[in-house]
Amino acid sequence: MEERFALCVLLCCVAANVGFSWAHVNGFGEQPLSKIAIHKAIAAFHDSASIRAHPVLLGLKGEDTQWVTVNLVSPHPSADDWLGVFSPAKFNSSSCPPVNDPKEQAPYICSAPIKPKLVAVSNSITFANPKAPLYPRLAQGKSWDEMTVTWTSGYDISEAAPFVEWGLKGDLQMHSPAGTLTFFQNDMCGSPARTVGWRDPGFIHTSFLKNLWPNTVYTYRIGHLLHNGSYVWSKIYSFRASPYPGQDSLQRVVIFGDMGKAERDGSNEYSNYQPGSLNTTDQLIRDLSNIDIVFHIGDITYANGYISQWDQFTAQVEPIASTVPYMIGSGNHERDWPNSGSFYDTTDSGGECGVPAETMFYVPAENRAKFWYSTDYGMFHFCIADTEHDWREGSEQYRFIEQCLASVDRRKQPWLIFAAHRVLGYSSDYWYGQEGSFQEPMGRESLQRLWQKYKVDIAFFGHVHNYERTCPIYQNQCVNTEKNNYTGTVNGTIHVVVGGGGSHLSDFSEVTPNWSLYRDYDWGFVKLTAFNHSSLLFEYKKSGDGKVYDSFTISRDYRDVLACVHGSCEATTLAS
Repeated sequence: MEERFALCVLLCCVAANVGFSWAHVNGFGEQPLSKIAIHKAIAAFHDSASIRAHPVLLGLKGEDTQWVTVNLVSPHPSADDWLGVFSPAKFNSSSCPPVNDPKEQAPYICSAPIKPKLVAVSNSITFANPKAPLYPRLAQGKSWDEMTVTWTSGYDISEAAPFVEWGLKGDLQMHSPAGTLTFFQNDMCGSPARTVGWRDPGFIHTSFLKNLWPNTVYTYRIGHLLHNGSYVWSKIYSFRASPYPGQDSLQRVVIFGDMGKAERDGSNEYSNYQPGSLNTTDQLIRDLSNIDIVFHIGDITYANGYISQWDQFTAQVEPIASTVPYMIGSGNHERDWPNSGSFYDTTDSGGECGVPAETMFYVPAENRAKFWYSTDYGMFHFCIADTEHDWREGSEQYRFIEQCLASVDRRKQPWLIFAAHRVLGYSSDYWYGQEGSFQEPMGRESLQRLWQKYKVDIAFFGHVHNYERTCPIYQNQCVNTEKNNYTGTVNGTIHVVVGGGGSHLSDFSEVTPNWSLYRDYDWGFVKLTAFNHSSLLFEYKKSGDGKVYDSFTISRDYRDVLACVHGSCEATTLAS
């Protein structure tokens, strides 16, 4: 890997050589930069036009993000002029891979009729260490006392040995080795990921920090031991280890889906339809001291086959993911591609077919290509499903879901949470309303019996880009008349759509079902706070201001969880 980068004018430390170009565009479109046929650019340089970028060498003090000043001069400025940043700096605009397969997603940047005219090209800029380790992202390991650290660098194992230096602050620091993975162009399933969207991802390293003390703060930094005996280091970070399963302490969980990435400087980008993603990101960063773990349940980056966008996303969430476990789920924009094994035969992943997602982020799944897993956090037990693989009764995933739900000890972990990307439960989204289902087709047919039998408290879904909360529900009927304060036996599962992480918003159906208690057409996320084994607070917060717009509480004892409700009653006998 020679260089990596994120497509942003706010330059992230991921490029060895970056250049700017200045061009004039003849054409129109909702997403101007996505409509430019770069390969058809015409050189139309003006002697009196110029563009310069400085400083030319970035990261001299170890920075992994740095602003760049761009000075431009034009004798004939126009409202149609645009300024772009590209990498590598020796970009050749004369070639574009052919797109011959009718199933492939035609990339706008190679097929759109808008032809730019290059007016001026800047000098190149580079980083002091273009291979430096970047963007640590934490995740729960397969046991409660294990934290994983995943990061990206330019160092293959033939050049340097990756590891994490970590320990209690002020104590002797330990070294834990890391494994190294990457993926290649021929691992992609189609275009643009396999053609114009391809970008060498560098190397992805994961280290497993084990035998952690519960609720204890650890410091860590990423290291690479070069063959000459010298070290390359990241900044120093810290995290708090997970509580022991069942531990009675304050525990705070954030859940959302469908966030994506956006440009810090407000400029446009390819696939520019995640306008609220920075709202959500920044709101979480502001409240990070009050968050213990994050679940991003599908549609992570919306890279859609443009691999560099994964670097941009990991840079955007680094303040969060480097501090608390950032657990992800699989969505249609990560996985789906025809004839690739996904349950849905769509082209939504842009040819990625799950490979970047399962490599760039760690999840404690038995098979990371099958994105279903369970994880514990204190009094919470989470069962994360993968809607892009078959979940129906008799499937491998169905067996996992039942085992995950059945295995929890509700006396120790009273709060049982199910989460998946597509809506397998309830949503009054406009498109679901058009289908007459208010759910993913076949969604709850096989699963509602499990949710009821094992008394799932809340089921979370994304995919639909809004917020909606149902009553406790079973078989399309509200089973509890309370709306904000649930006490004792709840009788059913509350379903929540929390897909307003940042992507373009989804309209609701004009029909409001009787089970829909609260709907909001805005960006936001949910925060769960477990105060103890008997008290849970649910809050829906808008990303724009961080204020609570919907909430409820659950107050109950262990005997309430054991209570027999319709669909979950164990066999009994009067025999003596």
